[in-house]
Amino acid sequence: MIFEQLIYSDLGCAAYVIGCQGTGEAVVVDPALDTRPLERALEHHRARLVGVIETHTHADHISGHGILALELGVPVYVSALAGADHPHTPLADGDSIRTGNIEIVAMHTPGHRPEHLALQVIDHTRADEPWLLLTGDSLFVGDVARPDLAVAGEEGAAGLYRTLHERILQLPDGVEVFPGHVAGSLCGKGMSAKPSTTLGFERRFNDMLQPMGEEAFVAAANAGLAPKPPNLARIVDTNRGPFVARPRPPERLAGLPDDAPLLDVRSTADAVHGLARGAWHVPVAQTGFGTRAGFLLDPDDPVVLIADDEAQALQAARQLQAIGHFTQRGWFPAAEVRDLVQLPPLTLDEFLAERGDLQIVDVRTEDELPLPLDGARQIPLHDLHLAGLEGLDPAHPTAVICQSSQRAGIGAAILARRGFADVRPVLGGGMGSAPLQTG
Repeated sequence: MIFEQLIYSDLGCAAYVIGCQGTGEAVVVDPALDTRPLERALEHHRARLVGVIETHTHADHISGHGILALELGVPVYVSALAGADHPHTPLADGDSIRTGNIEIVAMHTPGHRPEHLALQVIDHTRADEPWLLLTGDSLFVGDVARPDLAVAGEEGAAGLYRTLHERILQLPDGVEVFPGHVAGSLCGKGMSAKPSTTLGFERRFNDMLQPMGEEAFVAAANAGLAPKPPNLARIVDTNRGPFVARPRPPERLAGLPDDAPLLDVRSTADAVHGLARGAWHVPVAQTGFGTRAGFLLDPDDPVVLIADDEAQALQAARQLQAIGHFTQRGWFPAAEVRDLVQLPPLTLDEFLAERGDLQIVDVRTEDELPLPLDGARQIPLHDLHLAGLEGLDPAHPTAVICQSSQRAGIGAAILARRGFADVRPVLGGGMGSAPLQTG
């Protein structure tokens, strides 16, 4: 049996290569737009790709099924309920795809989306029953799927409850579970970074699988959900629509244009000491780069990437393309930017010592604020670029804080774009480690 899990850490996505060594054939499940890891896996296993299976229409990332269909001519299998407007082979509950001794059986598991499929994987050299279950976005390690991305949250959660109890949990405890997402994904709220589990372990230790009625499950599944990024509908439409070809990489620009949005993708430690005037800032090395950038950027307005070098710019471009931002105007070296603003950082100790003289913007969400910081204006990071700033003085020294310091630089750059003249992100430690949270 050929089996390999491919993790795309920025969005917490997982794809799978499944095949038979005897035939040298393999299929891929839920491929990412960046197909290079898949191509390396196929080469490693000396396998030929013969098909692509989508568990559902993804709302958080662009699929690579178009690249594989266009370049390799392989069929794409997807539920007829997905309404796909591209060439595909419909896959319904109970349908199977077989290569050699390996059989993949579709299992209709609505909840996250109405068309959602889980995939039972059978190695007939071992047994004629499932060894693995690819759960897509239904059951995760330590969590269950988000129910509100395709239908109303209550409707989705009710469907998911039935899927879990009437379908998935009817399988034996020993079945190994491989989900479509791990920690870092917006498709769940408490999933583990661990890449796999078993049904038995989840039955015992997953809080969402503990005895409760449907009403309690629906309430729990809809509690504390992260905000929906603004590009979800666009991503769904793209994944349903005509095949997307391999995107082009951005070119290095000879000069910095005056009329394009700028995105500095360097580390915050570098960007705060010289940010291009008017630039957004999201560090590409931080997990969640695509999700955070998606809240800020218009996908129809090609952005210029400010980067340390070409490799960093290409990494950022690929991760923007993964969320449907297909065209970057180009990239420009940070070292050659001349019109700069400074965002002098504060250490946590400096902030605690000077807080009485500072205007404070706290970019944490409410679920991170069991003890709100006294005197701070709390505006979640995903709202800061659009939120009203009444009561804040753009001329007054302003500190930006968050839980771990990873978002403080992003927030500081947003305030600088909005005309704040003296913005100071708190770096090297956040409120999660502060000895004093109130008063």
